[in-house]
Amino acid sequence: MEDPVAAGSPAPPTPGLTSVLVVDDEPGIRNFLQRGLGKYFSLVETAENVEQAEALRQRCHFDLIVADIRLPGCNGVEWVTRLREQGTTTGVIFITAHADLETAVAALRAGAEDFIMKPFRMEQMVTAVKRYMAQRAMQRENFVLRRQVEQIYKGSGLVGECDLIRSVCDVLKRVAPMPSTVLIEGESGTGKELAARAIHEMSGRRGSFVPINCGGISAELLESELFGHVKGAFTGAQQGREGLFRYAEGGTLFLDEIGEMPLSMQVHLLRVLEERRIRPVGSNREVPVDVRIIAATNRDLAGEVKAGRFREDLYYRLNVLSIRMPSLRERREDIPLLAGHFMQTLSAQLGVEPRQLDERQLSLLRTYDWPGNVRELRNVIERCLLLGSAPDQCLSAPAACDETGRVEETDQRLETVEKRHILRVLEAEGGNKSAAARILGVSRKTLERKMKAWGYAGNRGQ
Repeated sequence: MEDPVAAGSPAPPTPGLTSVLVVDDEPGIRNFLQRGLGKYFSLVETAENVEQAEALRQRCHFDLIVADIRLPGCNGVEWVTRLREQGTTTGVIFITAHADLETAVAALRAGAEDFIMKPFRMEQMVTAVKRYMAQRAMQRENFVLRRQVEQIYKGSGLVGECDLIRSVCDVLKRVAPMPSTVLIEGESGTGKELAARAIHEMSGRRGSFVPINCGGISAELLESELFGHVKGAFTGAQQGREGLFRYAEGGTLFLDEIGEMPLSMQVHLLRVLEERRIRPVGSNREVPVDVRIIAATNRDLAGEVKAGRFREDLYYRLNVLSIRMPSLRERREDIPLLAGHFMQTLSAQLGVEPRQLDERQLSLLRTYDWPGNVRELRNVIERCLLLGSAPDQCLSAPAACDETGRVEETDQRLETVEKRHILRVLEAEGGNKSAAARILGVSRKTLERKMKAWGYAGNRGQ
């Protein structure tokens, strides 16, 4: 081995490791590594056997261990294997003068980061250390990114790991600090209000989040609800009242089902969006407001504009930024995660034991059409907990059976539920019985036997 000083000074490893433990029964190796690694690390301790190494480990933390495989009293691979079993994740670089393929494989299985043959140069050791540090830096970066994503999900209330939901969360985080109006589109039950609340929570706005369903209030009352009124403004107005715009001052007003808003009110809302001032019903005075508007709809607003049911100027004023919430059918891979999430949260709220969902039940949930989206899934899990039934027995029913052999879903007998599930999986796989059998976890012969008993032949070529 070359002396590190005589060999020249290789580029130091990337900063990040500060302490190294060298374990070798040869004093020359220990001194060589202590001098060489001491150039780059603030602490380099040495031990000639495992007992001394363990004593040092009890006194301080080490970022890296450089250990010989053949140590007196204990094999280095066995020692590191024991450390891994105890939960120690410290990186290990093995050095040895006696190596064969079996030893190398055993070292890697024990969790070694690298394997260096004696004799070696200090440049080799430093290269191995740099490689480990780069790997550890990447792991840390990935961990931070995962935590950031988790915080986004936690802040948004959205549960899911599919690309569609990740994209939605990225957009929510990006637009949250901005004052711009946002239009959230998507089918009923996809979580539009959750997304709106996420934008508000991550916006830093000090005021409240105030939701209103534009389709749930009559046209006569909606203006007063939004803008407020003064005393005597109309029959029954015994006293003045502030509207939701004032309650949302400094915060966010969420206009759910904006497509249901009457045309007469759309004119007033457009004026507020343009001037940021409201006029309570019966008042001659306008009041400035600092409110962020988030609107949501399950309608095709562009189509509503063409049909003359929604003002074009208001549509473009609302549609500064559009976020589309995906249907549950588009993110089936998230169904097990969502089902588990609802099972845990609802069981705690209801004070009942959560039910375990087996693969058969999860497979059925994945193949169901979910017309009510995430809201329907939540209701199914809640119904399951309340009735003590399996989730597949609590699904909503489509109308009736058809020519493919589907049966009415009001029939919840076990054999009926099984038949319904099998036919759904088969349909989802395009009639491919081999693929359906793999998903169901049964043999193709078993599947064909059941189908024959039902008088359903399917595609015999698959």
